[in-house]
Amino acid sequence: MSDAVEQDGQAGEPVPEEERVSEGERAPADEPVSEEERIRRRRARRVGALRGARRILGRPGHLNTLRERLALLDGIGDVHDLDQPADVYGNGVVETLETKVAGLLGMEAAAFFPTGTMAQQVALRCWAGRTGDATVALHALAHPEVHERDAFSRVSGLRPVRVTSEPRLPTADEVRDFEEPFGALMLELPLRDAGFVLPSWEELTSVVDAARERDAVVHFDGARLWETTAHFGRPLHEIASLADSVYVSFYKSLGGYGGAALVGPRPLVDEAKAWRHRYGGQIFQQFPTVLSALAGLERELPRLPAYVAHARVVAAALREGFAAAGVPWARVHPGTPHTHEFQVWLPYDVDVLSEAAIRQGEETKTVLFAGAWAEKGPGLAATEVSVRAEALEWSADDVRAAVAEFVSRLTEETGETGTAGATGGVSG
Repeated sequence: MSDAVEQDGQAGEPVPEEERVSEGERAPADEPVSEEERIRRRRARRVGALRGARRILGRPGHLNTLRERLALLDGIGDVHDLDQPADVYGNGVVETLETKVAGLLGMEAAAFFPTGTMAQQVALRCWAGRTGDATVALHALAHPEVHERDAFSRVSGLRPVRVTSEPRLPTADEVRDFEEPFGALMLELPLRDAGFVLPSWEELTSVVDAARERDAVVHFDGARLWETTAHFGRPLHEIASLADSVYVSFYKSLGGYGGAALVGPRPLVDEAKAWRHRYGGQIFQQFPTVLSALAGLERELPRLPAYVAHARVVAAALREGFAAAGVPWARVHPGTPHTHEFQVWLPYDVDVLSEAAIRQGEETKTVLFAGAWAEKGPGLAATEVSVRAEALEWSADDVRAAVAEFVSRLTEETGETGTAGATGGVSG
């Protein structure tokens, strides 16, 4: 078992109850503990290292204290008139946010939802009613298939079918030649579990055209769509215009407290609001979350292109650092990041990598790898790197120096003088 199930960083998945521990919860080293307890304690150390870090590539905001999280709303009066009445059941500031998001994405209307899981189920069941086909074609690594406990089929009566399981977006030929009919094609942009990857603009338009040839609607899981403009070289509204409907998140890229929006044609959005009520999403008041979303749109959205550009600097420096340190096989994926988030793969066991990353934070107050590590094969693990405002202070030399410090701790953990992985390394 690895601590990758924590899904810290900007993943947006819930931390399992068994891993919610307080900082510093540690037992004597010689005390026997279960595997689950060992993971709990390791996560507590990792969170402590993140909180105590003076230098970090991206600080996960949701790990902050309540006081620190509330500080997100400092100065919010410059973004929204706080003398307006508070929202009640979706009016007021909620409608302000909906109007703003619809405008940014060039759609007729938007509906605010407490979660993306709810928003996408509602969108696709509404489309199923219009197309007469409850089959949704998607990627095997798409969020509903991996992180939502089969909610499409168990809750909403939808039938997901997997177009491909390759670590990339589906191709036009795969969509065009898929052996079953489907009413909707869902595309996750970027595809997070494949490494935050995106197709080229030409590939994306071809895939959309292929779906339309089959009389299917196209829905974008755009939880992180905000950060795709640099890769596509297009504004948000032009990217969104390819789809019939789009979901966006307000916390994964924008740093808000939570929440999501579904955007699309007004008749669809009006129906979606009815289903939002039926699903329990018609919440009495939501102004703190909505204000944090407005703050994210005002403050973080304009900075995302700079994060993406610097992620490419960080990725190149990571590659150079591991090569200089003599690590026999290391991969940054994608080689040139498509967004401000990417994966790093190394030929070591999860335990070795986790301990080295935590020790680096504890001993140097510099955190190179803030996320959990996930096992990808024998002696092979990966983590996600998120480049945010804090990373803009790092030069390429800073990254390479941090890699050297990290690798020195890997060597200590393995007890080897070289840098072969804990189980012999992986060549390639």
